[in-house]
Amino acid sequence: MLSRPGRSHPEQRHRRWGTTIATGVCLMLAQPGRAAEAARVDLVRVKATTVTASSVQSDISLSGEIAARVQSDISFRLTGKIIERLVEVGQHVGPEDVLARLDPTEQKADVDNAQAGLASAEALLQQAQSTFARQQTLLGNGYATRAGFDQAKETLQTTQSQVEAARAALSTALEQLSYTDLRPGVAGVIVSRNAETGQVAQAGQTVFSVAQDGPRDAVFNVYEALLTKPFESKVVDIELQSDPSVTATAHVREISPLVDAATSTIKIKVGLDTTPPKMTLGAAVIGRGRWDRKNEVSVPWSALFEWQSKPAVWVVGEGDVVSLKTVSVDRYGAGIVVLSGGLDSGTRVVTAGLQLLRPGQKVDIATGDTP
Repeated sequence: MLSRPGRSHPEQRHRRWGTTIATGVCLMLAQPGRAAEAARVDLVRVKATTVTASSVQSDISLSGEIAARVQSDISFRLTGKIIERLVEVGQHVGPEDVLARLDPTEQKADVDNAQAGLASAEALLQQAQSTFARQQTLLGNGYATRAGFDQAKETLQTTQSQVEAARAALSTALEQLSYTDLRPGVAGVIVSRNAETGQVAQAGQTVFSVAQDGPRDAVFNVYEALLTKPFESKVVDIELQSDPSVTATAHVREISPLVDAATSTIKIKVGLDTTPPKMTLGAAVIGRGRWDRKNEVSVPWSALFEWQSKPAVWVVGEGDVVSLKTVSVDRYGAGIVVLSGGLDSGTRVVTAGLQLLRPGQKVDIATGDTP
């Protein structure tokens, strides 16, 4: 009996099905890895690393500027009108260079008066000396009384004292006249000017500020929190910001006990052991200090994320099941985050693929370079 066209005989269909199943079994037996791979097809593949505590020494870099170790405020000792200013900011001056002048009219009058007083006193002294010499001669010849001689002697002593007083007054007047010329008394660079020609300067009012020649400091403004951690030493490495090849070594010399109200920072001065010529006043520099070494746990940047406004990481537990773990960050380094708490040495944390995770999820830990 012939079968209808387009239909297969039941035995033929059974034979084809058996052949297909046998072929699939053979393929699965030939490639056993595909079965395991198919079982993991629903798992999220991630990368993980095991964190360990290690000795870490981190450093801090701050920007500052070069300043003179000693800066003097120069002012007139007299009150008067400034009639001349002879220097500009940035100019180097010597100890006896005249920076500015006051109107000397009053002081010159005082000098003239003192000179006249001295001349008068010296004339009286000459007269007293002649009288005393005459009385002394007459007394020796018996033609003068003892009282007259004593009177001449007293007059001589008085006029001598008057001459000394007149000389002192003249010296004072000349000194006052010299104060109309403002001299720094030290060698250095003019860094600021606070008065101008035509202005009436008060005695003691700062007119110029001079950065004295000699040792230099690097000045930094740092936040108070940075000073709560112990540093390895007081040595600071300095480099010129515009030319990093220019370097110097410095030591912490002064730490201000007060916090600046405007910037909330503390001023630190470090003294340069030697000052390179290119590190001029006001030059921008970078200072690097180092904290003490200590055993700390660190994780890669990619492992850290925020959960409920706190830093956290994904921890891989038994059976490759992940869970959330909040951590405390000590500081941030180059490519790593140093933790102050939250993780123990030997813990595995997820470093890649953490965006698709949820607590209690089982993951597939990738090996090699492919996540």
